[in-house]
Amino acid sequence: MASAAAPTPPRTISLGAVKRKNLLEFARVLWKNHQSRLGLVILGVFVAMAALGPVLLQQPPMDYLNRYAMPSLQHPLGTDYSGRDTLVQLILGAQGVLLVALFAAIFTVAFAMFIGLFSGFIGGKVDMVLIFLADVVLTVPSFPVTLVLATMIRVRDPVSFGLILSIWSWAGLAKAIRTQVLSVKHQDFVEASRLMGISTVNIVTHDILPNVLSFLAVNFITIMKGSILASVGLMYLGLVEFQGNHWAIMITFALTRTGMILGNVAGLIYFLAPTVGLLLFQFGCLMLSNGLDEAFNPRLRG
Repeated sequence: MASAAAPTPPRTISLGAVKRKNLLEFARVLWKNHQSRLGLVILGVFVAMAALGPVLLQQPPMDYLNRYAMPSLQHPLGTDYSGRDTLVQLILGAQGVLLVALFAAIFTVAFAMFIGLFSGFIGGKVDMVLIFLADVVLTVPSFPVTLVLATMIRVRDPVSFGLILSIWSWAGLAKAIRTQVLSVKHQDFVEASRLMGISTVNIVTHDILPNVLSFLAVNFITIMKGSILASVGLMYLGLVEFQGNHWAIMITFALTRTGMILGNVAGLIYFLAPTVGLLLFQFGCLMLSNGLDEAFNPRLRG
């Protein structure tokens, strides 16, 4: 008589496999969306410029014999007032622009997340003090304060530049995060964690924070978009020292040292190159943020 077959063990799915599946599904939805796909492509080009430009290209030499050269195979965007290649300057300047925007977004989101999460979850006097501080910050326009900070704090690198841009820019996001937290803190799974004696920090980081990550991701891209213009404005006004090949330097020199105002075509191209770059970067951020909003919110996909 044949022996009975051994029972088949139940099939288990690891938590890592579930996370990978969710991540792949999120990436598929993000790429399927036309807006986010366009935003990813545009921002991918700028990231490639920032990452590979300083590695593959060198600072263009001055060549006064080729000043204001028109676009050609050798110089696709022509040359500037000193004969330097415009396209090379544009590519080399992308790194400084993106790093400043990245650090500004990191610092702003970090400040807003800390204040918004703990203000909304702890409540009481802590909430009153933090929200009062946020209201004070919102009362004063951020750009004038940033101008004052830029004159008081010497900017030495993209990190300090991003910190200056973020010091007075977190309040609105912090209040929005607080509102999100207030809508989640009384849910059953949060109350269960409290009854189990789990610490406040663990509840905030493991139960509440995942529910506001989508909101933070969309705002992170939006903050980067706004920080680009703020950094260019501060550098153009002379409140921040010129750094490397930042696009603000190209715009400043195009307005002050080239013949753009007098109708010089090469000078006009030299001005339009960083200006169009800024517009495209902001457009890419806008498209990606719209796509992220849809990817995180299943109701919008319908």
